[in-house]
This record gives sequence, C-alpha cells and structure tokens, in this order.
Amino acid sequence: MAKKVLVVDGDENIVIALDFLLRRAGYEVAVARDGEEALSLTDSFAPDLILLETVLPKMDGFELCRRLRQDPRHAGRKILFLTARGRDIDRAKGLALGADGYLTKPFSTRELLEHMERLLAPGAA
Repeated sequence: MAKKVLVVDGDENIVIALDFLLRRAGYEVAVARDGEEALSLTDSFAPDLILLETVLPKMDGFELCRRLRQDPRHAGRKILFLTARGRDIDRAKGLALGADGYLTKPFSTRELLEHMERLLAPGAA
C-alpha cells in the first residue's frame, strides 16, 4: 500500500512539482494550500508524512506543527519542514516544535526523497 503524503504549501509551482515528483515515486498525495486546510486534511486523509512550509496563509507551519504534536491522534505522523526559511533559528524552532526534519528550498529532489524514505522506513524514530 502506498504511503500517504500531505503537501502543505501556498506556492502553486512548488505544489505542482512536488505532486508530480511524489506520485511518480509511488506516494499517494493530497495538497493543502493553507494551515487550516492542512489541519482538516490531516484528519480526513490521514497522511504518513506531512511536507510543511512555514509561511502559509491562515495558520503558519510552525503553529500547525505545534497543534499536530499536541494532538494524540497525530502523534505518529512524520512532519518534514520543506521551506525557504533557512535561518538556524527557524530550523531550531521547527525541530523544537516536534518536526522530524527540516529541509530548505531550493532542495534536491534526490535529497528530499531520501529524507522521506528514512522517515517512513519501518521502525524509524
């Protein structure tokens, strides 16, 4: 069964590229373009992994990550920030809020897929 990935990003070009890349790699993909939509889709789509931008309309990625980590229903979901915000303080904040990883844009598709595979591997912490 294909792993489910929720892409949360407001940039249409990034969304199109990630949707194509991830489907080609065998993932089932859903897309949210703002934090509130992502919160709702997390319940209905039940993703194994959330690719999360920090800068989003309605609710930023940091707040979304915080809310997901406080909800026991989402404790096992992997969260990987994929964002243009590459400052050390942003990375530290994302990881402190409970993200499982933090990659910055621009990113290598190979690096992204490898990181996702590690996070989704059986027994991955």
